[in-house]
Amino acid sequence: MADSRPRILVVDDNPKMASLLVDELDDAGYVVETATGGEEAIARLRGEPFDLVMTDLRMEKVDGMDVLKAARAVDEALPVILMTAFGAVESAIEAIRAGAYHYFTKPFKIEEVLVFVERAVADRRLRDENRALRKVAVERNGFASMVGRSDAMRRVYDAIERIAPSRATVLVHGESGAGKELVARALHYTGPRRDAAFVAINCTALPEALLESELFGHVRGAFTGAATVRRGLFLEADRGTLFLDEIGDMPAGLQPKLLRVLEDGEVRPIGGDAPRKIDVRVIAATNQDLEQRIREGTFRADLFYRLNVVQIAVPPLRDRVDDIPLLLDAFLERARTRNPSSRVTALSSEVIRAVSRCPWPGNVRELENVVERLVIMSASSEVQLSDVEAHAPFVLADGSPLARAKSELLPLKELEREYIAWVVAKCGGNKPKAAEILGIDLSTIYRRGKTSQ
Repeated sequence: MADSRPRILVVDDNPKMASLLVDELDDAGYVVETATGGEEAIARLRGEPFDLVMTDLRMEKVDGMDVLKAARAVDEALPVILMTAFGAVESAIEAIRAGAYHYFTKPFKIEEVLVFVERAVADRRLRDENRALRKVAVERNGFASMVGRSDAMRRVYDAIERIAPSRATVLVHGESGAGKELVARALHYTGPRRDAAFVAINCTALPEALLESELFGHVRGAFTGAATVRRGLFLEADRGTLFLDEIGDMPAGLQPKLLRVLEDGEVRPIGGDAPRKIDVRVIAATNQDLEQRIREGTFRADLFYRLNVVQIAVPPLRDRVDDIPLLLDAFLERARTRNPSSRVTALSSEVIRAVSRCPWPGNVRELENVVERLVIMSASSEVQLSDVEAHAPFVLADGSPLARAKSELLPLKELEREYIAWVVAKCGGNKPKAAEILGIDLSTIYRRGKTSQ
């Protein structure tokens, strides 16, 4: 079994001083290694992991400053404590500026040394834990949460890698259920703001007055019912990222207020006198043609240009069918985790082929919902075509809502909504063309799309 005790490297060309520290640190429960000079210490640092380095400042050939620089080159978070004679205090202070954790002047009190050693090791372990948690956060919310190896998805990954380090606002465009929020989270968790908050809000979910309060906050007494102060989501996301989902549905009255915040970097709560400076990266998403909305007069052109500094287009599932087997594996694992009593452990190859032929107008979200339904409802360990026929028969049909309606009794509104989505999908996402084929106004497509979210 591996020794989990903290490992300390003591570096001193004075054998008596090194021996004293080794004895005291060993008694205190640490694993202690020694180096008789800076050159040996640097070689060991490059080959072995340590939790703390304690080094004499003045040594022949390679001194403590060299050891400090080497330690920080190997691991910037590795704490280094320096030991020096009283006359070299200025050099020790210089070392603190260069990143040393602490320094002691000789002769020192061993009790004081042990206190700072304990603190340094605790800080080191805490940083390691935080780094591991950040890694998990990136894996859960960054690229690892996005499934797909198709050319279409590789283009998305490439765009995220190039855009994530910047401060620019981003407009994520894609159909409902395609995974726009996953892209926004990947931008945040792979960028320099990953340690700060990621705050999301759906602009269709709230009426205008409540949405304004949620975004910008309010002071006490600003309006009837405002009994307390509300910070608002811009302040909640300060130094982090604010994700504005379905920005195309933002009420016209709020659009100039949002534009002002983006341009000035300040937010003023409802009823407040003084604006607050903020540092927030805004990522917006939409499933609508905002340029068409501008022509219709329902979306501000200046806000669009402020949001659309860079754009990422999320491909619909029909343009990445090669990813469906990978998505099925991922969704099956998630569904089994959420439903541990299910017997299902796999999907048959026939089911995978059938699912891959379905056009999926509801995109990735619909696919995940169907997989979970099969995991819950199927009685055997492997989902068969008979299970799909019983619990998701439209998957085995020709893909159109009309074919699905032959096997299921659907409400007329649902059938209309799905048929419109199917025609839009058949038109490659070209909504004006779909409206022409359907013989309806383009605004009807937007309204039906909104009610399906």
